[in-house]
Amino acid sequence: MVKQEVTVLNATGLHARPASMFVQTAGKFKSKIHVIKDGSSINAKSIMGIMAGGIAQGTTIEISAEGPDEQEAVDALVQLINDKFGE
Repeated sequence: MVKQEVTVLNATGLHARPASMFVQTAGKFKSKIHVIKDGSSINAKSIMGIMAGGIAQGTTIEISAEGPDEQEAVDALVQLINDKFGE
């Protein structure tokens, strides 16, 4: 299992377009991927889960992945967040 903490930097957090981009990116990987916020685990491939997670700008989350491409999955999602979803 690979885990990494990251702080959401973009103005809208993980809502609407950024949430869609996050879920689409997560869906490219075979690994099970979760976002952990305040002790709660959210399936990173669930658009409803991510949007309902209330992940706003400045929130620190942990991205964890377990499976054959776990490192690549975590790296890609952390990079997406650090790039502010292209905003």
